[in-house]
Amino acid sequence: MTVVGLLTLLAACSAVLGSPVPSEGFDNGTIAKVQANLATIATHSWEIGTELETLTELEWPQLSVFHGTVPPPAQLPTPDTAADVISKATASSIVHNITNFAGPAPLIDGDGAVGDPASLGVAVLLANWTRTDLNDTRLANAAEDQLAYLLNVAPRTPDGAISHRISEVQLWADFVYMAPPFIAYYGAIAGGEYGASLFAAAYEQCKLYRQYLSDGSGLWRHIVLGSWQDNNHWGTGNGWAAAGMLRVFETIARSGHAWKFAAELANLAIWIDEILTHSWAFQHENGTLYNWIDQDAPATFTDSSSTALLGAVSFRLATITANSVHVPSANRALEVIKQSVDEDGWLLNTVDPETFNTTSLPGQYSPEGQAFVLLLHSAWRDFEASRKI
Repeated sequence: MTVVGLLTLLAACSAVLGSPVPSEGFDNGTIAKVQANLATIATHSWEIGTELETLTELEWPQLSVFHGTVPPPAQLPTPDTAADVISKATASSIVHNITNFAGPAPLIDGDGAVGDPASLGVAVLLANWTRTDLNDTRLANAAEDQLAYLLNVAPRTPDGAISHRISEVQLWADFVYMAPPFIAYYGAIAGGEYGASLFAAAYEQCKLYRQYLSDGSGLWRHIVLGSWQDNNHWGTGNGWAAAGMLRVFETIARSGHAWKFAAELANLAIWIDEILTHSWAFQHENGTLYNWIDQDAPATFTDSSSTALLGAVSFRLATITANSVHVPSANRALEVIKQSVDEDGWLLNTVDPETFNTTSLPGQYSPEGQAFVLLLHSAWRDFEASRKI
């Protein structure tokens, strides 16, 4: 089956709504403030990695996995293209900043996480792919080390799921956004049979994580195995999983190997849709989701972070499949997120991303929440552009 045939089948397999009433995205001034604020508070590995992916989708969409071919042309159109992404991805504080590993090492200190440092990997690979000095192999070596660490060093479950933590085998939904997209993108860069094997590896991690974290409800638990668990259906965790699988999907679908992975692509699309369907079933009248998606106050609280990320995934999936079933929910999410960004460009009503179960304190903000606003706007923009073709 061709990729076109696959997407036609996916669109036909579920009810397609009539053309949804379009919403309006953010104005340029608000986007600039949100972006500037993100840059000031993104400090942890996963925050920087998410920021770099966000900047690529927002400012340089032609270089993201959602446009054109993957990988993109190796020669950038101008010296300024993606300069902000590349300069941050190649900073000395990121690449070659690991000193406590004897063998292959992550790109950056992950605060005890296996998956989080890999979130920077796509940007590092992009910087290496488009470099002008072909004799400089530092970025290539760093990316190779990151891949080798994931595939050959990091702890795993007996059936092969890579642990999200270094100290023990423990699986977090967050991992699916951090590591599989990097593994898949490395495969697109490598090409050939080796590249295809990395596509298979990225898909396999998504499959295994779903087997462990999906509990039959259509939603994913946050953390399983190890010394403690979080069996709640965390909104951001479900967003991480859906968004990560979507990036793996598009990386494979836009590569030269897409025809070999028709069944895997179909599964990924179904799994993403599964999360969206069961998440939006709990969307509240004002458009928001709660931190624990299927619970209500006072057990949980409004969370704009997960609302924004799942809205972004919904717009992206609609653009890819031409199935608009989740767009009304995404439009309602966009409206409440617009109301949740203050005049200084800060997203309010977010979960604290380091506690998972408390709101951000007054005067404190979520780096990933800032990024999700930009991802939502970018996805909405591209969806609206696709409707005009």
